[in-house]
Amino acid sequence: MELAGKSVVVTGGASGIGRAMSERFALEGASVTVGDITDMGARATADEITRRGGRAEAVACDVRDEQQVKDLVAAAERTFGPIDLFCSNAGIGSLGGMEASDEAWKRALDTNLLAHVYAVRAVLPSMLDRGSGYLLHTASAAGLLTQVGDLPYSVTKHAVVALAEWLSITYGDVGIRVSCLCPQGVNTAMLAGVGERSAGHGVLAAEGILEPAEVADAVVDALREERFLVLPHPEVLDYFRRKADDYDRWLRGMRRLRARYQS
Repeated sequence: MELAGKSVVVTGGASGIGRAMSERFALEGASVTVGDITDMGARATADEITRRGGRAEAVACDVRDEQQVKDLVAAAERTFGPIDLFCSNAGIGSLGGMEASDEAWKRALDTNLLAHVYAVRAVLPSMLDRGSGYLLHTASAAGLLTQVGDLPYSVTKHAVVALAEWLSITYGDVGIRVSCLCPQGVNTAMLAGVGERSAGHGVLAAEGILEPAEVADAVVDALREERFLVLPHPEVLDYFRRKADDYDRWLRGMRRLRARYQS
């Protein structure tokens, strides 16, 4: 997909990867609808895009509420026409293991998984009618490899990968393209919230932390090539292959990794 002239929606667009993607898509010539739970944050991103000569609008949207996702889609269509690319990007971490509360699980499931389902429900019928459309799902390397120290995050990100796979299998031959973004450590507020002394932060830092703009560059390249897996950290593919090649060996290695950063 070439982004010039396309209508794009990005959730979680106020900061981090979402803001970087919104700005980069606009630079490529797309009209961007920036959705975020904070109206002020969404407007800051949209204002920066328009200041640079791009086209953008801001819409406050809590992606955990299906009606608000529908309203986001309707607002984007009113302003910029049919949506060519929907980026389900909003997400949260939880920093919980088996002790995580039901409330923490619900927040993770609602934000990291069901929000993606709501987005697809809202945009897919129109895309199918037109015979074209693109869905980009921000998961995580945790969706392929598991996040040390965060159980709800790992489970929900695995689910997002499965959702994206299912959508590609089901609709890939009728014009719907799907990509799944799976970065490791990225310099965002979410990573800062992990805590520098945690096992999860230690693993991510050891593998190299990218800036959001670098992730956005990788996304644009992948969209252009219409690749399913978007891997800003290319080593993730090597790890994923090793996991598939010998699951038990991989699990032993992950246990050693966890022990190293918890000692």
